[in-house]
Amino acid sequence: MRENPLRAIWARGGAALGGWCTVPSSFSAEIMAHSGFDWVCVDMQHGMIDFAQMVHMLQGISSTDTAPLVRVPRNEPGIIGKSLDAGAWGIIVPMVNTREEAEEAVAACRYAPVGIRSYGPLRANFYAGSDYFARANGEVTCIVMIETRTAVDNVEDIVSVPGVDAVYMGPADLSVTLGLPPAPDQTDRIFTDALERVVDACRRHDVVPGIAGNAVTAVKRLQQGFRLVEVASDAGLLGVGAAMALAQVRPGDRPDVRSAYL
Repeated sequence: MRENPLRAIWARGGAALGGWCTVPSSFSAEIMAHSGFDWVCVDMQHGMIDFAQMVHMLQGISSTDTAPLVRVPRNEPGIIGKSLDAGAWGIIVPMVNTREEAEEAVAACRYAPVGIRSYGPLRANFYAGSDYFARANGEVTCIVMIETRTAVDNVEDIVSVPGVDAVYMGPADLSVTLGLPPAPDQTDRIFTDALERVVDACRRHDVVPGIAGNAVTAVKRLQQGFRLVEVASDAGLLGVGAAMALAQVRPGDRPDVRSAYL
């Protein structure tokens, strides 16, 4: 079975830099993976992507050594298991607010006796190797999202759940629940304290702290101790690149870079 590259990066204390796919295209996913990211996530929660499209996108990512991740729409064992069977190396589970919800996410990612995942890794057997079942529990990553005030309050309980490999903070949703406008970054102390609290809890429990963002915030997040960091999204890059190209031909236009920071 091929090894999960994220685990190798984290084992040596490194940070994994990633790209985010919201456009339903296997070719764009392949381009993102060939750009050199350590991981690329196919977003089935907020992206315009259904299951069949996600499978094609995983196949595109699999033409490289980049780790393919999937953010599922919800914390539900059926879609988590089906995404893993399709060849995802890790699952990002949104809106995990309690220890119990973290336990449910872990169980859905693992075969018995430590979990409830149903056996049937159809594509995973081909992508990862015929010994997939024997090694999957140790290679697949369970990544739970901490993106609300409630989740931050419960972070110690969440990261102490055996089998939680990493957390992934959602700054926009966190901002909303803290009474701030949605944004990839904030200067308000309530926001910065929440990020610091999560990173500290992850360090104490040997869990990898991760966070969504962009090329501007990524540098800051690495300095803050995050080790699973989004650098760019396909939609953001496409929007900014198109606007910048047009501005070169029609200089009066100023590119709207907001799409890069969603």
